[in-house]
Amino acid sequence: MENRARRPLAAVAGALALALALAACGSSGDGGGSASKNESGRGPITYVQGKDNTGDVKNIIAKWNALHPDQKVTLKEQSDQADQQHDDLVQHFKAQDPSYDVVSVDVVWTPEFAAQGWVQPLAGKFAIDTAPLLKVAVDAATYQGKLYAAPMTSDGGMLYYRKDLVPKPPSTWSELLADCKIAQAHHMGCYAGQFAKYEGLTVNASEAINAAGGEIVKTDGKTADVDTPQAVKGLSFLADAYKNGDIPKEAITYQEEQGRQAFEAGKLLFLRNWSYVYNLAGTDGSSVVKSKFAVAPEPGPNGIGASTLGGHSLGMSVYSKHKATALDFMKFYESSDIQHELLIKESNAPVLKSLYTDPALLANPKLGYLKTLGESLASAKSRPVTPFYPGVTAAIEENAYAAIKGSKSVSQALKDMQAAINSATSG
Repeated sequence: MENRARRPLAAVAGALALALALAACGSSGDGGGSASKNESGRGPITYVQGKDNTGDVKNIIAKWNALHPDQKVTLKEQSDQADQQHDDLVQHFKAQDPSYDVVSVDVVWTPEFAAQGWVQPLAGKFAIDTAPLLKVAVDAATYQGKLYAAPMTSDGGMLYYRKDLVPKPPSTWSELLADCKIAQAHHMGCYAGQFAKYEGLTVNASEAINAAGGEIVKTDGKTADVDTPQAVKGLSFLADAYKNGDIPKEAITYQEEQGRQAFEAGKLLFLRNWSYVYNLAGTDGSSVVKSKFAVAPEPGPNGIGASTLGGHSLGMSVYSKHKATALDFMKFYESSDIQHELLIKESNAPVLKSLYTDPALLANPKLGYLKTLGESLASAKSRPVTPFYPGVTAAIEENAYAAIKGSKSVSQALKDMQAAINSATSG
């Protein structure tokens, strides 16, 4: 689940500080030479991630520890807020703390951590076999052509819809909007995603712009490319739908959970959200749509759209003293058994391609979203790949929110977004 509430001004300031730091260190990506140290080190390590609310990560670590009594892993749990997780990692990296051996890396943090030289390049003796992995997950762990993290979990947006009311899920934006008459007839909202001013809006705005053939930042990770007709078309889909009432007014406050709760309460015909919603909507005691919904790929202007990639990778700190153990633990986490366990118990989207075509898994009613999720990931795109991500996402959130709410025209919002992104990446 992506849930990264942000403070835009602080994020912009952080991006500027990062830019200065990058300029000072020349973005060498070598961690000051630490990447070449302790390559054969073995011994106890610490794995750092957000809260393990289900206990499944503790179970995975217990399995490792039973097999490796001399190289035990200790779990350090951070807060459940992504921003705080990021800031905690940055603080420990800057302190060159050797106690953070393996860390969970949100896919959008890879360029920043790689450019700063904080995570070990996975090449040479640290290479991992990427052939069995989803290409989009590998791409998200790659920066400037070099792999810096081991894909751990993936995720992609899907369209949840009321199959009892919509005989055929829409495959285009026009079809979705045409079905809004069904919502009106049943006195319910038509479509919602994550439109509050936070990271989720960056995800939704990126999907709309990418689906229309646009992009936000060029491949150099610095130059904005959002003041384009394609971006206007994409963002206008959301802004016009909000203006017309096809997106209900209250949806401007929705993050993932508010949207899920509205859908489960029968207040929405369509909802864009992540895979974690599937099991909850089908099992929650308060859900009135338990057997009344299904999932489909997100529509775009001319067919299947462009889901935004989510998920996490495993990064090895260049300051770890036990890198050989760290690498083995990362490979263990990527093994088929562990990936299977994460899928079944946590509904985490696996990074192994084979699991998306496994007949037994596809026949499991609890995984009724798996086939659609695989289709979603096939067309997924990353959020802007840039070491200046905090400032870039702040620019997207601020201006996309203004455009949807109608306080700026779509064209003006995109011009302002272009300028803010270029400012954030210029240092």
